[in-house]
Amino acid sequence: MIALVMAGGSGTRFWPMSRQGRPKQFLKVISERSMIQLTVDRLMPMIPLNDIYIVTAADQVDLVQEHLPALPAENIIIEPFGMNTAPCIALSVQYLKSRYSEDTSMIVLPADHVISKRDAFLLNLQKAGEAASEGRLITFGIVPDYPATGYGYIEAGAMISEGLYEVRRFKEKPDLATAGSFLARGGFYWNSGMFCWCIGTISKAFERHMQPAAELCAKIGAVWSEQGPGADISTLYKDMPRVPIDIAIMEKAERRCVIPVDLGWSDVGSWKALWELCAKDQQGNFSSAPLYAIDAHENYIKSDKFTAIIGVDNLCVIETDDAILIVPKDRSEDVKLVVENLKQNELTELL
Repeated sequence: MIALVMAGGSGTRFWPMSRQGRPKQFLKVISERSMIQLTVDRLMPMIPLNDIYIVTAADQVDLVQEHLPALPAENIIIEPFGMNTAPCIALSVQYLKSRYSEDTSMIVLPADHVISKRDAFLLNLQKAGEAASEGRLITFGIVPDYPATGYGYIEAGAMISEGLYEVRRFKEKPDLATAGSFLARGGFYWNSGMFCWCIGTISKAFERHMQPAAELCAKIGAVWSEQGPGADISTLYKDMPRVPIDIAIMEKAERRCVIPVDLGWSDVGSWKALWELCAKDQQGNFSSAPLYAIDAHENYIKSDKFTAIIGVDNLCVIETDDAILIVPKDRSEDVKLVVENLKQNELTELL
């Protein structure tokens, strides 16, 4: 098995810590290791570093090398610019086809997720690799523990074998009542954005369900053959369809399967999600510096200064050298609106 780690995102929901020059996957948000380092660490008991590949945008290559100095340079697959997961994976598969056989299984996963149950993760990778060798497209469904409205869902169909099910359908992010009904009915899982397949299987799936991308990748492969992997492919790559892999392939493909997993998983998609992962005091507060709290509960404070809070609940307060964010936890995903405003007003120094 080989691994493809997708590390080209901008992490706008973690502003003001996450910036264009250092997005979320390169931050140390839960330990003294960055998110991308933790992701690679998690894989290495099963997959050696030489078989782990990072796909990232051109302007993040230096960051990848900074955080993973032992990674071979040829294991960094460079997007000229960030797109979406379908073109990112299609480009990577084209690159990997020249290095591995079609029956090589590959795990595809984001660089910025938290998985606390590593042994369970590795066991399920092994299970997924076995299913992928039979020509199946595997996705991992997180066993839900509450009716989340921030995730897409996967509905499982008939059982193929122990722990492996057909995918009946993918569901977009639901409202609360719909999410509650999913949990009550059972057989619904959060869409983790992690996949496993063989190189030949996913390559054929692109040819069948996303032909424009497959044709562009064939042209890119010809350019790489003539000029090497450092060749300028931006003119070709800009014409890639900007769609996620779920819509482009998984919603259409045959032999798609889901493995339900309990991995201690979080996509750490907001400051609220990070608060949920952190060790907290008896009042439910977390602070990265000394904190004095009076009648204040379940707050998240990220600052290097002594902080006092009085009579406030459920806030996220994030301080950097040049910005302060104060937001109710339940609206922490709206931070992306701040980033959009900064872009519109060309306040690039804050991006």
